[in-house]
Parts: sequence; C-alpha cells; structure tokens
Amino acid sequence: MTCPPRILVLPPRLTASARTLRATALRRGLRIVEATASAVPEGLGSPGWAGWPEGAGPAGSPGDPRRARGTGSAESTGCTGSDGHAVHLHAGPSFADVVAPALGIALLEAPADWLARLPRALTQRDIRAMTIGEAYRLRRPAFVKSPNDKSISALVYADGSRLPGPDAVDPATVVLVSDVMTFSVEYRLHLLDGAVHAAGQYAEAGRLRLGPPDGDALAFGRDVLAAAGETLPSAIVVDVGRDDEGRWAVIEANAAWASGCYSADPDRALETVLRAAGPATALSPHDRDFVR
Repeated sequence: MTCPPRILVLPPRLTASARTLRATALRRGLRIVEATASAVPEGLGSPGWAGWPEGAGPAGSPGDPRRARGTGSAESTGCTGSDGHAVHLHAGPSFADVVAPALGIALLEAPADWLARLPRALTQRDIRAMTIGEAYRLRRPAFVKSPNDKSISALVYADGSRLPGPDAVDPATVVLVSDVMTFSVEYRLHLLDGAVHAAGQYAEAGRLRLGPPDGDALAFGRDVLAAAGETLPSAIVVDVGRDDEGRWAVIEANAAWASGCYSADPDRALETVLRAAGPATALSPHDRDFVR
C-alpha cells in the first residue's frame, strides 16, 4: 500500500518562518492547503478551502467525498487506505483551535505549569503559575505571560494593577509570573523524541538576531531533557538563554506547531511541527497527556 502525500494546513497570512516551512514541505512532497482570509469565519466548507485534494477534506469541505450527501463527521487518520491522508497544521493558536478539531488533528503542547515546576537550577528565577485574578494582587515588577498562547502579552508589568482587567480577561485564566531576568543571547531548540532535533539563535541583547546554534546552548538543552524530558510531549519547542553572568536558563516552552523556525534547519524544524500537529489517531500513549 502506498501512502498519499501528507497535507500541511496553513493560515491566511504567513510569516517569513511559515513561508520557509511551506517551501520545505513542498520540496519534500507534502501538499499545501492554505486558507483564505474569509475561510475560517465562513467555515471549513467554504470556497476558501478549495485546495483540498479529492477525498481528503473535512466534512463539508470541497475535498470531502461525502459533501454531496451532506453527512458524515470530520475525521482525519493516518495512511489507512488508498485515499487516506495524514493532515498536519502549522498556525497560531486562534486559527489552530478552530481548524484542528474538525480535521482530527491533535495539537501537542507543554502543561500550563511546566515552566513553574522546573527546578531552580534550570530557570535561575522564581516562576509561579497562578490565575490572573491572583496576579492582580502583585505589588512588585514581574514578568507575566500566558503559558501556551499570546492571550496575555508577555511583558514586565510594574505591578498587578497593570495587567488586563477582569472586563477583558476571565479572572480564572492561568498565567505564569516570574522574576525579571535579562538574557544576553537566546536560542530556540526544536525537541523531538527526547533529543535536540534542530536549533538556532534568534535574539541577542533583546533584539532579533539570527545565527547558528551554540554548543553550550545545545548542551544545556540536553540537560533540560535529562531532567524534565518526560514532562514534555515528544515534539515541542523550548527557548533557552544565557544572561550576562553566564548562567543558562529555560525561557519558555512553546508549541512547535505555532513556533517560528528562525535560523534552525527547516527540514528538521518541519519534522518537529509534523509530529506536534498531526492525526489524533496516530498519537503515542505518551503524547495523549499533552493534547491541547
């Protein structure tokens, strides 16, 4: 049995990194389905999804063989037959949360409190997971961010009163609150199956600066995996950095399906993305605990 090409679904507006992954996927024989700007609000059956190959689309889409009958539920599997397609996704959380369930895609991410549970030796700072309602009581500067998306802007807030208020955010929303730490250089590590699969520098002194991976950054990534690899899904992105005193620390974990590849090897970065957002039916027992 020959498997048909895998499909990579992309959002309407592509970042430079997403365009790199798109080109890499095409070179490797994947089919690309890109949504138009109106496709998401109009639904998966709209003309904005006309790129689906025959028999591969979700229920109601132009590529759905059941569309004429108007029946059937959306389900995506791996290579299960002559017309089976494995569907993957690379997009931001807002797009992914709408599209992935209809396509049977399982989105892998780190637990919301993963960073807060790391030993101090890996973070070099105090980090706590709490509700934003609790964070309103902060009376000191702190770096506050959402654990797995951008719903709360990742910033240093002078105190809790500067955070988005309850009129804008549910007070039960979980945020990560940490001591302020400045990094002189930052690296993105694409982790796959317990190893650093790809890596690259993305910032220096707080400004975008792309470059090759540093040997010490790779070594620190291996230390993180040795200490906490079992607490992560099989495919994830972890950002690490070094401060002015030479201390290495984990900055954050990000979903690989929503992360830029920066200067990392795009082939190896793509492999991480495909695992991080692929058919739910192909999930390993380990990864079932890390589905968004």
